[in-house]
Order: sequence, then C-alpha cells, then structure tokens
Amino acid sequence: MTDQDTADESSVIDLLQRIGSVVLPVGISLYALLYLGMQQVYGVFNVSPEQAGIDQATMFGRLVGCLVLMVLAGTLVLGALVAVGWLADRATRGLLVRLARAVRERPWAAAVIGAVWCGGTYWGFLGYLDLDDGAGLASIVLVATVIGVVSFLVPFRLLRRRPTGRAGMKIVIAAFTGMGLGFVLIGRMEADATRLASTGQSSFVLSLVGFQDQWVLATHPGTGKPMRGGVPLLLLGEREGTYAFYDCVRQETFRRPMGSTALQQMVLEPDHDEGFTCASLVPAESTSARPGSGERSISVSD
Repeated sequence: MTDQDTADESSVIDLLQRIGSVVLPVGISLYALLYLGMQQVYGVFNVSPEQAGIDQATMFGRLVGCLVLMVLAGTLVLGALVAVGWLADRATRGLLVRLARAVRERPWAAAVIGAVWCGGTYWGFLGYLDLDDGAGLASIVLVATVIGVVSFLVPFRLLRRRPTGRAGMKIVIAAFTGMGLGFVLIGRMEADATRLASTGQSSFVLSLVGFQDQWVLATHPGTGKPMRGGVPLLLLGEREGTYAFYDCVRQETFRRPMGSTALQQMVLEPDHDEGFTCASLVPAESTSARPGSGERSISVSD
C-alpha cells in the first residue's frame, strides 16, 4: 500500500467520523422527541400507546422507519444545498469558502453563530409549551438571539480553545438541532391528531410516524348487528383481549372485548374529500329529516 493510498483511506475514515458525529446526535434526539410525540398523539384520544397495544418494540420499528424516510428526504435537501453552495462559491470565485474559513478561525464569530443556532432550536420547545402564539419572524429571531447569547455564547467560546472542545461543540449543536426538529414535529403531530379526532381526516405526518389510520365497522358476533348505529370507528389498537376504538361522531374513546366484537369493512388510510367531517361517517339510513324543515339531523344509537 502506498503513502497516497494510506492518506486517502485516512481522509475517508475522517470524513465518516465527521458525518457520524453530526448524524448520530440528530438521530438520537429526533427518536426521543418522536417517542414523546406519539405519546401526545394517542393522548388526544385519551389513551396511551401502551393502552392501545403499541409496545416498545412496535414503537421502535415505526419510529426507525420514520427516521429512515426523514434521512432520505434530508439527504436530497442537503445535497441540493451543497450544490447551490458550490455554484455560489464558483460564481464568487471562492469568496464563500474563504469567508467560511475566516469564520472558523475566529472563535467568537463561530461561537456566536453556534449560539444563535442553538437558541433558535428552542423555538420548537416554546411551541410545545404553547408560548409562541401570535409570534412573528422578528420575535422568533429576537428570542433565539437572547437565548443563544445568554446560555451558549460563553460556553461555546471556551470550547473553541481545543480540538476536543470544537468537536464537542459540533455534537451539542447537532443534538439541539435534532431536538428542535423533534419539537416542531411534535407540534405538527398533535395538531394533525386533533384534526383527525374532530374531522376524521388524517395526514401525511401521522402516516409518516406510523400512526395507523384504520377504520372498521364493529358488529355483534352471530347477529351481525352493527354497533354505534353502523358508524365506522377508528381502531386505535388492541391489548389484553380488548379493542380500543374512537367514535368520531360522538367524540369519545371506548374499549370492547374482542370476544364479543366482530370487525368488518376494515379500511386503512381511506381517501376523503376536502369537506369530509365526522358527520359524513353516519350511514344514510341513520339520517332522518327534521319535522318542518329541509335540514337533516343525525341519530346514532349503540
């Protein structure tokens, strides 16, 4: 093996280590926050994932699948950004590369950028606490700057003194980036779950994190008589011999023994029109006209 081959191998290993030091903290932070998000999603239906039969292994598999899809999408975005940056650097005759090197060589400049970035990731956490209502772009930038300067600026400046400190700073920034993305996803997941509970319409985000939008018709075994007036029910899961259902029309969650419940007309991720609501789930025979008016009222029985 020549010296050139050894140098190339070392550079490849160094590159993989650099990528891993960024990707791993982001992935771990995202997984932890997505797990918390699933708790929030099922909490909208007044159950926990465990009560719906979603154990740790199932949750892990669904969330890892979500992370893989996010990595695929993120790679496309990152690749496009790198291409745009390369073209911009070529257009400016290397000015961007020289600027980036100048920032890296100035500890305070690098610390300020890292501090403001980490401060910005707190905005997802503030949204999780419902403290971002009515906030504009100026408010977001101001809050991010204040949090970053107060909490991260001096520690990051001290970390820039040594190579190990600079590596630790990258890990911290990557972890906070993952947490910021995770809190943004939690807010989106909870909002979409609330929309599903009130209108019966799911979303791509819920499907992405593995929430099963499965609707069934529950009937009495033997007689085949539909329960709840023949209204399709959202099957949340099953555990210890019982099903967990959500009745979108009545806006309530209930459980039924599996032995006394038969499932029919199972539909996974149904296609709904834009104006679809929970009232649309009521069968036509359960709808009657109000006396003296042209409007219809919904009658649902157990």
